Amino acid sequence: MHIQKLHTPEKVTAECVVVIDVLRAFTTAAYAFAAGADNIIPVSTQEEAFDLKNQYDRCLIMGGDSMGKRIEGFDVSNSPTEIRKLDLTGYTIILRTPAGTQGIVRSLTSQKILITSFAVAEATLQRIRVLNPTTVTFVITGKNNGDEDLALADYLDARIQGTSDVPLAPFIERVHLSPAGNLFTANNELFPFTDLEAAVHVDAFPFAMELFIEQGVPVIYAVDAQGNKLRNNF
Repeated sequence: MHIQKLHTPEKVTAECVVVIDVLRAFTTAAYAFAAGADNIIPVSTQEEAFDLKNQYDRCLIMGGDSMGKRIEGFDVSNSPTEIRKLDLTGYTIILRTPAGTQGIVRSLTSQKILITSFAVAEATLQRIRVLNPTTVTFVITGKNNGDEDLALADYLDARIQGTSDVPLAPFIERVHLSPAGNLFTANNELFPFTDLEAAVHVDAFPFAMELFIEQGVPVIYAVDAQGNKLRNNF
């Protein structure tokens, strides 16, 4: 299995893309599924988010701007700390973030798209193994050097290549020491330390996250290793 790692590419068309955003979009997404969300629709702009919300009965807009702030009119911010306090059973979540969702949108012409963070690392690995693609393309979405995302790509790479007994500690340390991780060690209102703790809670949940196209709309579901949609059944 060939591995390639791309940092904030303009466009990706590949066999199997794994889009990574550890701090925080896809950690937050995993916690949203754990809180009961049915599915998540990633969008590029806030205008798309507002337009889509009108099409669903039970729907929340989640995300933020490049400064980490919840966008005015959004229901919840891009924070696992906030999300895990909510009951999202039966909700569709529309997700817009400045990094993670942009990586998804730029990869939509790919054959298979998985979305991941450390919170669902093992389940993502199991899904990749079942898919057994010739090539896996990791899309690193983090700004600055994005090492918090590259750390996960490197960890999954080592596991895919069959390296035995891969120690997690060095990869988690890279998340803490990354420029993005440093924002959370200050523990302020926009970047609480509890979000960083959630981001490095490895394998917190037993599902992978996979993107499907439904009536022309990209929709993320929690799935098992075979790709079955779980819909809060985990």
